[in-house]
Amino acid sequence: MKKYFLVLLFIAVEWAVNAQDLTTLRYDTDLLPASFHLSRREEVRKQMPDNSIAVIFSAPVRNRSNDDDYQYHQSPGFYYLTGCTEPNSMLVITKDKKVVEGEINNEFLFVQSRNPAAESWTGRRLGIEGAKKLLGFSTVFISGGLDTTKIDFRIYDKILILPYPQGIVADKFNSDDLSKLISNFKQKTEGRESITDDFLLDKILDGLREVKQPEEMKLQRKAIDISADAHVEMMKSTNPGMHEYEVQAVGEYVFKKNGSEYVGYPSICGGGENTCILHYESNRRPLKNGDLILLDMGAEYHGYSADVTRTIPVNGKFSAEQKLIYELVLQAQDSGIAKCLKGNSFSAPHQAAKAVLTDGLIKLGIIKSESEVRKYFMHGTSHYLGLDVHDAGTYTSLKPGNVITVEPGIYIPEGSDCDKKWWNIGVRIEDDILITDSGYEILSAKAPRTVADIEKTMAQKSSVFIQK
Repeated sequence: MKKYFLVLLFIAVEWAVNAQDLTTLRYDTDLLPASFHLSRREEVRKQMPDNSIAVIFSAPVRNRSNDDDYQYHQSPGFYYLTGCTEPNSMLVITKDKKVVEGEINNEFLFVQSRNPAAESWTGRRLGIEGAKKLLGFSTVFISGGLDTTKIDFRIYDKILILPYPQGIVADKFNSDDLSKLISNFKQKTEGRESITDDFLLDKILDGLREVKQPEEMKLQRKAIDISADAHVEMMKSTNPGMHEYEVQAVGEYVFKKNGSEYVGYPSICGGGENTCILHYESNRRPLKNGDLILLDMGAEYHGYSADVTRTIPVNGKFSAEQKLIYELVLQAQDSGIAKCLKGNSFSAPHQAAKAVLTDGLIKLGIIKSESEVRKYFMHGTSHYLGLDVHDAGTYTSLKPGNVITVEPGIYIPEGSDCDKKWWNIGVRIEDDILITDSGYEILSAKAPRTVADIEKTMAQKSSVFIQK
């Protein structure tokens, strides 16, 4: 009787899952439309060699510990071309239309199968019908069926792939899992290694992703606006006696409150000596009167990341030494931003910022020659921003539609070869810049960045954090 009941229950769950309206798979109404992803696939196809095929895999599921996985995050390249946020998937693009399983097409999507038992634990899956209706693909197969699907890789002159995802773990209980998908692909392409290219497709995507389309900019702006709002709230909330993680909590609350799914990268909230650690992430130190705190925090919204940094005085007022270093970094950033013009080399903002920092540090007596600036400014000034916080791009000349950061900094740890009054002062100021036809736009401008504006904002009361 018990066995009979379980069978009926399974059938009921399967019917309920399959009967659900596919639109309930997505609650957000401002996702990238299927037409955007289609246009990106068409652009890839235009740049593919004659008689070639391209294969792109989804990101693997990553295990945190035991039976606890990290929250899934799709491979940006795969998402860019498909809109699919599920694991265990594969996209195939052909230069020309081919016949596969009786379907004539030039793109084929493989997704994991519907599974009522699994979906009751981890959420509804697209399946074939969902991928067709929500992602706009007309030819969709189940991932576990790749081994029997009649794609003949022997007929192509070139097979384009991205480097295989790292950290793949086989799931012996899942016939659709990524490890089996890649294994089946390797079997089908065995002996074709000489025509398999893992460079060209990456290069094509670099060129496409570095120029943001209007649909992307709506999401990019949203991520940056959320992040700027969070920085304002952190300024209003920060006081001596708090811990770094409390300031972090204020910022990340604002992220979530405004719809951000993730942080764009682990939040950096370093106070005192930790301002001089570039990627400090533990955020456990108590904050003291007289400290600076460096807040490098950006929200991610529908896949697009912000990257904004502000450095603020914990007590609301910069000391004389802190102010001198801060205003030098701000001057360097302004010089870098002024070089964010189409046609300039990607390195132009860095060269401009570095020149200002070098001259300023010499005048302050912190360094004696240009060759020493690397001791206190040891990173680049800019990177692309988008589906990755350090996004894909060609790093050649700046183009309209590029979104880049400008983020000079000075970091003077304790024990440095300079006057002790400068020790443990670390300052980075980072903004997100859109290159336009007529100049540039500072997308993160509503996060205060001058000494006067920061101190004014910090004197205001927070609507989020109430000090005990």
